[in-house]
Amino acid sequence: MKQSAGVLVYKTVGNARQFLLAHPGGPFWKNKDLGVWSIPKGEFDETENPFAAALREFEEETGVALEGDFTPLSPVKLQSGKVIHAWAIEQDFAPERLVSNTFEIEWPPKSGKLGTFPEIDRVAWFGLAEALVKINAAQADFIRQLESVQK
Repeated sequence: MKQSAGVLVYKTVGNARQFLLAHPGGPFWKNKDLGVWSIPKGEFDETENPFAAALREFEEETGVALEGDFTPLSPVKLQSGKVIHAWAIEQDFAPERLVSNTFEIEWPPKSGKLGTFPEIDRVAWFGLAEALVKINAAQADFIRQLESVQK
């Protein structure tokens, strides 16, 4: 079973929360928006601690090392069967600070040319209603969990 771990970063503006979401990089995701954003996350294997993996992946995908008090969230299962573990933390993050790692794929397909793309091409803050439509449907549960435990 594949597993991923990540971090849901949020901040409070006035009386409302905003959530930091990541848009996947690469040509397949270029023109997709609703339902494709995610928490910064990545896969790990059974030898790695899920929380350590979440911190590592957040730093790899954003360039920011997180420290502080984390709230554990219940894992969610994607339609693919992959389980995602997540933690939440309140912090402010300037989206322009994003420095994502990259990956290579053949692009255009069957061209024989390799293209290099960022794993995350942008991050942005969204209020509750917008975050719930931007984020992958299964991961929306992380936002709902956070809202229910910290209101």
